[in-house]
Amino acid sequence: MALSMEWFSDLVQVPLTASGVTLATSTSSIWLDSLVIPAYCAVLSAAFMLIPSLKSVLRKEESRMANVPDLLEASASETGTSAGESYKSRLVDSVGSVTIIFYRVVQLLDVLALLVLSVVGPLHYGTSYGQVLGPFSILDLVLLALYTYLSILGCVSLLASTRVNFRAFVYLSSILAFLWGVYLYRDIWPLATVDQSPKDEAEGPLLWVKLALLTLGGVIVPLSAPHKYIPIDPKDALEPHPEQTASLLSLFTFWHLEPIVWLAWRLPRLTYDMLPPLPDYDHLKNLVGRTFPRLDPMQSDSRRHIALEFLRVFAWEVCTLAAMSITAVLAAFAAPISINQLLKYLESGREDAHIRPWFWIALFFFGRIFKDLSDLWFIIRIQAVVTELVFEHALRVRMKADTPNSIIAAASNVSTTVATPDDASQNGTDGDESQGETDAEDAARSTTASSSTAVPPSASSVDKGKGKEKSIAESGSTATRTVAAVPSEAPEVKAGANKHLVGRINNLVSSDLSNLENIGMHAVFISVESPFQVILCMIFLYQILGWSALVGLATMLITLPLPGYITKHIQGSQREKMKHTDARVQTVTEMMNVIRMIKLFGWEPRIAAQLDKKREEELVWVRKNKLLSLSINLCNYVLPILIMLTTFFTYTVIMKEELTASRVFSSMSVFDMLRLDLHASFFMIPQLVQAKVSLERISDFLRNTELIDKYDKDTECVDVEGFSTGVPEDRLGVIGIRHASFTWSKDALPSQTPGGTGKRAFVLHIDEEVVFQRGKINLIIGPTGAGKTSLLMALLGEMHYIPAGPDSFVSLPREGGVAYAAQESWVQNETIRNNILFGTPYDEVRYNKVLDQCALKHDLSLFDAGDQTEVGEKGITLSGGQKARITLARAVYSSAEILLLDDILAALDVHTSKWIVDKCFKGDLLQGRTIILVTHNVALTSPVADFVVNMGSHGRILSQGSLASALEQDSKLLKEVREEQEEIEKAEDEVDSDKLEDVAAKQNTGKLVVAEEMEDGHVGWSALSLYIANMSKRPIVFWLIYMSAHVMRHGIGNFQTWYLGYWASQYEIHPPEEVSVGHYLTVYTALVGAGMAGAAFCVFYYVFGSVRAARIVHKELVTSILGTTLRWLDKTPTARIIARCTVDIQTLDTRFARATELLVEVSIYMLLKMLAVVLFSPIFILPATMVAIAAGLYGHIFMKAQLSVKRELSNYKAPVLSHFGAAIGGITSVRAYGVEEAFKREAYRRIDKYSRVAVTHENLNRWLFSRISCIATLFVTSLALYLTYIARHSAADTGFSLNMAAAFSGVILQVIRIFNDFEISGNSLERIEQYLRIEQEPKPTAEGVPPAYWPASGHLEVDKLSARYSSDGPKVLHEVTFEVASGERVGIVGRTGSGKSSLTLALLRCIITEGTVRYDGLETEKINLDALRSNITIIPQVPELLSGTLRQNLDPFSEHDDAVLNDALRSAGLFNLQDESDQSRITLDSEIAGGGANLSVGQRQILALARAIVRRIETELTVLFRLATSAIDYETDSIIQTSLRTELGKDVTLLTVAHRLQTIMDADKIMVLDAGRIVEFGKLSELLKNEKGMLRALVDESGDREKLYEMAMGASPS
Repeated sequence: MALSMEWFSDLVQVPLTASGVTLATSTSSIWLDSLVIPAYCAVLSAAFMLIPSLKSVLRKEESRMANVPDLLEASASETGTSAGESYKSRLVDSVGSVTIIFYRVVQLLDVLALLVLSVVGPLHYGTSYGQVLGPFSILDLVLLALYTYLSILGCVSLLASTRVNFRAFVYLSSILAFLWGVYLYRDIWPLATVDQSPKDEAEGPLLWVKLALLTLGGVIVPLSAPHKYIPIDPKDALEPHPEQTASLLSLFTFWHLEPIVWLAWRLPRLTYDMLPPLPDYDHLKNLVGRTFPRLDPMQSDSRRHIALEFLRVFAWEVCTLAAMSITAVLAAFAAPISINQLLKYLESGREDAHIRPWFWIALFFFGRIFKDLSDLWFIIRIQAVVTELVFEHALRVRMKADTPNSIIAAASNVSTTVATPDDASQNGTDGDESQGETDAEDAARSTTASSSTAVPPSASSVDKGKGKEKSIAESGSTATRTVAAVPSEAPEVKAGANKHLVGRINNLVSSDLSNLENIGMHAVFISVESPFQVILCMIFLYQILGWSALVGLATMLITLPLPGYITKHIQGSQREKMKHTDARVQTVTEMMNVIRMIKLFGWEPRIAAQLDKKREEELVWVRKNKLLSLSINLCNYVLPILIMLTTFFTYTVIMKEELTASRVFSSMSVFDMLRLDLHASFFMIPQLVQAKVSLERISDFLRNTELIDKYDKDTECVDVEGFSTGVPEDRLGVIGIRHASFTWSKDALPSQTPGGTGKRAFVLHIDEEVVFQRGKINLIIGPTGAGKTSLLMALLGEMHYIPAGPDSFVSLPREGGVAYAAQESWVQNETIRNNILFGTPYDEVRYNKVLDQCALKHDLSLFDAGDQTEVGEKGITLSGGQKARITLARAVYSSAEILLLDDILAALDVHTSKWIVDKCFKGDLLQGRTIILVTHNVALTSPVADFVVNMGSHGRILSQGSLASALEQDSKLLKEVREEQEEIEKAEDEVDSDKLEDVAAKQNTGKLVVAEEMEDGHVGWSALSLYIANMSKRPIVFWLIYMSAHVMRHGIGNFQTWYLGYWASQYEIHPPEEVSVGHYLTVYTALVGAGMAGAAFCVFYYVFGSVRAARIVHKELVTSILGTTLRWLDKTPTARIIARCTVDIQTLDTRFARATELLVEVSIYMLLKMLAVVLFSPIFILPATMVAIAAGLYGHIFMKAQLSVKRELSNYKAPVLSHFGAAIGGITSVRAYGVEEAFKREAYRRIDKYSRVAVTHENLNRWLFSRISCIATLFVTSLALYLTYIARHSAADTGFSLNMAAAFSGVILQVIRIFNDFEISGNSLERIEQYLRIEQEPKPTAEGVPPAYWPASGHLEVDKLSARYSSDGPKVLHEVTFEVASGERVGIVGRTGSGKSSLTLALLRCIITEGTVRYDGLETEKINLDALRSNITIIPQVPELLSGTLRQNLDPFSEHDDAVLNDALRSAGLFNLQDESDQSRITLDSEIAGGGANLSVGQRQILALARAIVRRIETELTVLFRLATSAIDYETDSIIQTSLRTELGKDVTLLTVAHRLQTIMDADKIMVLDAGRIVEFGKLSELLKNEKGMLRALVDESGDREKLYEMAMGASPS
């Protein structure tokens, strides 16, 4: 037998004492009266007020002494002012503000009025209790004493000190509120019943005056009075956030945000300075002081799970959150209880009710409001704390090489889902619309770098300078002489292998940190709110439906594993989908890295087809993932209905009970709560699992990552052998090491060798003693992998120190300062000046000297902003040489006495290196300072060397002393010095004196990079149609079917609800035995099945449409980018283009597709719910419309503010991550300069700025939620009043209307949020659409297809060819005319800017041309570009290679077998440079890093030549060769030249653009260009006879004049 809700409805007034009992009859009973309870509370408050006073008395003397300065200050301040003014100011300072004083005065007057009434009442109306003192009873005296005490509290709240007056105000307000509640219970509650009367009605009108005064003093004043701002740190008072001074009512309703919301409405956009300040309790400084003692491993030795530590430091917040969650659950049950009782009232014919209906309606209203307010609590501080925790710990971590396996894994698993902190933000998870402008581009930039940063750095250039990223032009004498990869010392793995550790740290503050978002809310929900709500739901259902509710519970438990099973498959499909996404992103990244090569080779159609294939493979898993998501959504939809069905079946069929409307609709409300609870749990549990994993990863990093010895508690004083790590007294002040070994980790982890064939643990051994000379220039030289950088790192404390004996020491005095210039140049995202100053004061004279001596003045003249030019992330606007010289300038400018310079000449060309040696090392700024220089440029630096340390193999010192002694003991070194000297002389022969980096700089300063376009307002229709119109060949039909399906689906859902009510109404019309339960159950089950089928069809239909649209959009984007002009590519940063193809496409696939689907679905759902309400209550069409309009207006206002805040959120997230990345990237430099604290302070500042925006962002969401919830609740409440008191509907129809109205009002906020998400994610669609409108090269046509035989020869005719880079730009070629016969070899020379590059681009139609070019008889203007370029091979000046195997680089489309490829490598001369027995030789299976970073420049040129030979096999062609031989050594140059002469064949027309005259002295003809015109063209011997000719002048100016004439004479017979 089901229990009813009578236990609640029968609740009546139960006085806590019987009326009329006098003191004479029962002395003790009066003390149990409900009006006495507030007096007990008053006694407790008095005790709590007195305890602090007693403590202060004990410290009276101390307090008096401490207050003397205050008293003196107060006395001084009162001088010259009136006593009244002084008192007024003190009062305001004490209470907080005039407004607060006003409210407290009102409250005091209110209490005094109550005191007066407590006297007047008994005198005028008498008393119902026994009189003991005149007309007063005991109760009257108690109330008189209570009001007297409250009056005293009121005075104290005005006149006492700040802490005391606030405490008095809290106690006063609490007691008044409690007293107000007692009167409500005694005198208002009886009015809600049918048979009760107010307890104190004998007082007449005086009762209602009391209630009004108690409402004012106990409710209105406490809720409305603002608070005084009390800073956490009185010594550092900050501008308060409005919530710190806001009233309780303002806090609950977020009214304090109104000024900022309406300011955003009036202005075009909000700026950061307009946002409310950050509350001081959210300032990172205060959070760190509160949390780090337990979380920071340097301050705490706890090994407990880090989640428990977070729980402890945030215990108050978590407990508050749990309390509010419990309150929200309790308040949520006001709705089903109210619905149940209202419908019972209607079922009884509006007569049989013990409690009046208005009470249930009021309970419904206040319950909903209170639940919504309780749901608004949140915790946001954990992310700021974790960011700073990881940052500070990262400053202590030893940067060491990881294992080869981890490196390989890092290299092979390139993913764009996690951005590095050098980027603006985590990818595509935040939801900002400006993610497209800032985060997306920076994320793409990290993707651009991923192919190179994931490679072992020692292989990143196989140069003698071990693993440096070199500027191609600035590599003259420092280029590679060895071809095979050489094992490198561990420290040089830092730049690449350490990217694994850096990548791990990056992940902690990006993906792992994002996993911790809302972890507090989710944990409390799963552990407290959800179980509590499920228990209450089952109790409620048991009360309504008896033990059939237990059957529903059993059904829920049985079906619970099903969603988990499907979720497991979703996770698997998501992993596969991400693998294919990564593969596509990698291909896109590679494409953009070599986009110029693709266009020059005419590979666009093939690359597009390759990308389409990758995209199709990805979309297969996108489709599968969405269909699996459909399954989980169906589970969320059907399981609660299944639970409800089994419950109703048991209740009606087995228990034979009546299913009335009150039971149906109240239980439906609870079943809906269960459904939402299950849905939220399924959503949160995987997120909590991810958060747990992330916390464990953070914990592992904090507790198990190896620290440098300075911070390692295990090695602070004594090493493992027990020897002291201190410096002996006789060695204090020296720079050196004695009897010690150094490793890159305490456990000597192996390091990766560049060749990838083996691994070894690198150990630096100092067997005797090495002491560097103070005030002199000390060189550290030796072969690659010897340990030169390790020696510097050992001095800096970066390596693990292992003393060999009691006299061991390592000493680097830091009193005078230490400066360090890393081999991998490190710059911050600041101006050039700030990078050089590095926080030190600006001295103009010294600064200008530094610029001159570091050869930076010429570079700065190329920048419009000079030294105020921002270098960008990782110095993206600078060349490698410029970064190296800025890094050197930072060290030179500093006041440090000791400078450690790690191979800073490696990235510089010969001319710049000589300048640095002559001007800087010999300059006055370095005189008397100690310089320790690691270098390979021994010949260049030998004139300044005072002391030389020569490192041998295996990390041991070979010799130390003078350079001469080092050369005597090392014949290999002597040979290399001689070769280097030859290359220095050889570099003088270069025709182009300007360097490549200068050209790049000129381009950068010419404002070539255009600002990114940004759309204003809402997403435009042209962008939307790109997606919507491509979902089907007939988009109108598609959308009609899709929307009609949703109308039918939700219509069936509404009909289901109505049918349940109809079924219940049959029990009112017919006897229970005449109601066919089986029939109604069958129909209802069929409706449920139809609803499921409709939902499945909608999702299934939309998935295939969205996949089709995604495929087409991606294809059009790729086609547009591949078809654009080189000029546009030059103007547009690569990262920006990659962002379109990666982040924006990812947003399109997931977020925008989902937002579009939900917007359509939820909008139709809302409209049908509103229609259902209006159908039964037509009069409510106006209120429903007004609610919708009001919600829309609020949503519009909200979005205006929120979009501005989101933009700022993105803008201020980027600097946090950028600072983090810069610090980690230059961690050795940061520690060397000793500026860790400065970096921490900067981190505080940036994190606080981000937190300020983040708090506003969260509060704005809650501002909207509170208002929409209030509007929706008012709508449903007004409908309930109408249906109860005006309309005459049946209980079933009333229940149905209320159900529909609740659903309608509940979905309004969801519609606004979805529309907001639709707008933001639609920004990606706009950004893609922008790139479909970029300038395009001519498209292929049928007429442009050349004949099959073409080209049969390499005959080239050029007639009056002019060219320009842009339509409005100047001409770079002026009517050039020449003819080259098939098989001829033509050398093209000229000074920088003469037009050599422009001529090659013009022949390939890469720039705008005029005139006629005929290739094998056909005008190139009439030939399709892909046909033209695929039949001309160009070997670029900067060879571009893809990451992957060598085979993939030579034959990217798998068109040739290995024999052909090996023959090409042999013909190009690669095999002549390496030993066949060498394990690390380059083969077809060798992995090539992105851009060929693990190859020397010479090796890259050889592979580019081999690729040209492979293409030569395909067809007759012309090779345009722009050889950067200035960047390669003599042996490699000779091999390349021999290959060109012998392997390309006599039928190949060869145009060679050369930097060195000797390269083209055997050519058939020479073309000399100057200012875009041909000044000379003919045979070499003829041109040299012209004494006034330009070629003759170039030869005569060369240092190898005689040799060149000999070569010309030798070539003349040919």
